[in-house]
Amino acid sequence: MQSQDVAPRPAPASGSASDPVVDVEQAEAALVEHYPRLVRLAYLVLPPGLGRNRRVLTAHALTQRALPRGRTATPVIPAQSDGREVDPGYAFVRLQVVRTALEAGLPLRRKAWPKRSQLPPLLPQVWGLRLFPRSGGADELALDQRLSALSGPARAAYVLRGLEKLPDSDVRGLLTAAGVADVDAALDEADSAQADSAQAEYALLDSPEFDPCSLQARPTDLMRRRQHMKAALAAAAAVAVCGALLGMPGDGWGPDGAAAPSYAQNPAARAALDPALLLKVPAAAWESSARTDFSVWPARGDLTGDSALLRRALAVWARPGETVQVFATPGTPSGGPSGPPQLLYAGTVDNARVVILYDGLRIVRYAEPRDSTKGAALDFARVDGAGRAEASAVVLGRADGNVRYLTAPWVTKAADRDLLKPGSDATDLALTGGATAPMAGPAQSGPCTSWNVLQLTDASGTRLLTDLGELVPARLTTGRPGSVKDASGAGALRAWAPYACSLGAMRSAGVRSVNAWSYAAQPLPDASGTAEWVCTRAETWQGGGERVLAQFHTPGGRYGAVAAKAENVPACGAKDPQVLAGVLWKSGAGTWYLLAAGSRGTSSISASGGVRATANGNLLAAKAKQGAQAELKGTLRDGRTVTGLR
Repeated sequence: MQSQDVAPRPAPASGSASDPVVDVEQAEAALVEHYPRLVRLAYLVLPPGLGRNRRVLTAHALTQRALPRGRTATPVIPAQSDGREVDPGYAFVRLQVVRTALEAGLPLRRKAWPKRSQLPPLLPQVWGLRLFPRSGGADELALDQRLSALSGPARAAYVLRGLEKLPDSDVRGLLTAAGVADVDAALDEADSAQADSAQAEYALLDSPEFDPCSLQARPTDLMRRRQHMKAALAAAAAVAVCGALLGMPGDGWGPDGAAAPSYAQNPAARAALDPALLLKVPAAAWESSARTDFSVWPARGDLTGDSALLRRALAVWARPGETVQVFATPGTPSGGPSGPPQLLYAGTVDNARVVILYDGLRIVRYAEPRDSTKGAALDFARVDGAGRAEASAVVLGRADGNVRYLTAPWVTKAADRDLLKPGSDATDLALTGGATAPMAGPAQSGPCTSWNVLQLTDASGTRLLTDLGELVPARLTTGRPGSVKDASGAGALRAWAPYACSLGAMRSAGVRSVNAWSYAAQPLPDASGTAEWVCTRAETWQGGGERVLAQFHTPGGRYGAVAAKAENVPACGAKDPQVLAGVLWKSGAGTWYLLAAGSRGTSSISASGGVRATANGNLLAAKAKQGAQAELKGTLRDGRTVTGLR
C-alpha cells in the first residue's frame, strides 16, 4: 500500500447544532449489535500482507477500539446522501473501523511515532494457536487475490460498495472523512477489480472465507516454541551478565558515526572492529578453491581502501545507534562480529556508500547517504550452508523500484527476465566489477502484471533468482522434491509463469529457495479441459517457517488460484513429498464441483463434511453446493494417510 493513498488523520469536525451526535452508550449499543459485520469490514480492508492470523486479531482489536472516548458528544461523519435512515451510532463506529484499518496499512516512518493501529494488537491475544477463517471456494480465492492487489483505499471502496451496499456518493463521503486523499482514484481502482457480474461477486463478501468471527484454530510450531523459550531464558541470563560487565569501570571508545557510544573491552572484540584486520580474498582465489561460496568472493568496489568508512561500518554493526534502521531476516542473529569479518564490497551505489561483509554465518550490508553519516541502515541475512547457486548474488541497493546486485566472481553473464512472459527473451545486464546495472524489481503493490527476476549464467549453467525484499535473492527451481533443478529451461519457464505472482506471499520470510512442482493434472467435468495442480514450497535459511501453497490452474487462465496454504509442514518437501488439496470450482455450465488432487502414490481420496465422496486414485471430482465445506483425507499406497492442506 502506498503511503500517499491515505492522508494524515484529520482532526474531528466540530459539528453544528443540526449534526446528529453520538455518546458512548449509543455507539456501544451499535457496536455490540453489528459486531460481526464491523469485524468483517475491518478484516476485508486490512492489508492481506499481515497474514490471516494477525488480520483476524487486528480486525477484532480495531473494532473494539472504535468507541468514542469519554461521554462527550461526537458529530457523526458522514450522513447518508440519499436521506435514508441510518443509526448514528453505527455510522460513527463504521467510520472509525474504516479509518483505523486504513491506518494499519500505512508503512512505518523513520521520523514519526507509529499509530496505535499500525502496531500488533495488545488485545485480543491468543497464545499457542493460529486463528484463521474457513477457506472458501475458487471464486472466493479469486476475489481475495484481486482484493490483495488493490491499495487500501480502493479495497475499502470496494468493500463499502459490496458489503455495506453504499452508493458512490456515500462511499466518497465516508472515505474523505476517514482521511483518504484521492477518493476518485480509489473508486476508479475499485472499478478495475470488479468482475463482469458485480452483484454476484459482492455476495461473496458474506462468505465464511471473510468471516473473522467463525474461525479455525491450529497450533503454532510446538518444537520452535520450546526452543524460543530456552533461547529467551539464555538471552535474559546473557543480558544480566553483560549489564554487570558494562557497569564495571574502564575506558571505552568514543562514538563513531551512527554507532552507539560504547565498545566492548576484550581484545577479540576490538580486533573485530579494526578495518586493517578485515579479511580480503585475492581476486583469483575462487578458481583454485574447492569451495564455491561467499568465502571465496574477492573484495570489490571503489572504496575498499576507505578506512574511515570501513571503521564506521564495523562500529555500527557492533553497536547500532538509535537512528540506525536494522533489518534481519527471520532466524538471523544481529549481534556484532566475533572476529575480523571478510570484506566483499565497499563502494558507491547510486546515492549511498555501501559496505558488504561476511562472517561465515551472515551477510551484513551497511549503507549510509553519500554526503552524510546520518540515516545509516544495517541489513543481516543468514547464509550458512550456501552453495554455488545460493552464493551467486547479493543485493547492493534498491532505488526507485530498481535493484542492483553484486554477483559472484564466477558469474559470466547477467540478464533481466519477466517470469510472466516465458516466451520473451531475457534482457542483458551490464556487469561492472561484478555489479549489475539496475533492473526493475518485482511489483510491490497494485496488479501483478510482471515479475522480473535475475538470470545468471556461469560455467555450471543458468539459474534464476528473485528479489523477495531481503539481502540475498531466492533461488527458483522446478521438479519433484528431492530432485529439483534450476528453473532456466523453456519448460521450467512455462511451468513458473502462472504462479510467479504467488511469490509476493513469501516476501521477508528468510526464503532460501522456492520450488514449483506440478504434482497432478485433472480432467475437468463438463468437458472443460484439464487443470493443473502445482505445489510451490519456500525453503528458508533457518530450516523452519517453510511456506507451502497448493495452486490450481484452469485452461486459458493466466494465473493460478491458491487453493490451500500452510506453514511449517513437511508436505511437498524432500522429507515428505506427498500433498493433497481441494477446491470448489464452477464449470461453464454453472455446476459446482469439489475437485481434489493428491500427488503420485495416492491410492484413494475421500471427502467428508459438506461434501461426501470417495474416489480411487489421486483425483476426485464430486458435485457440490456453492460455499460447501469439506474435509479431505488421502490414503497412500503404503497405507499411510494424509490430510488436505487448508
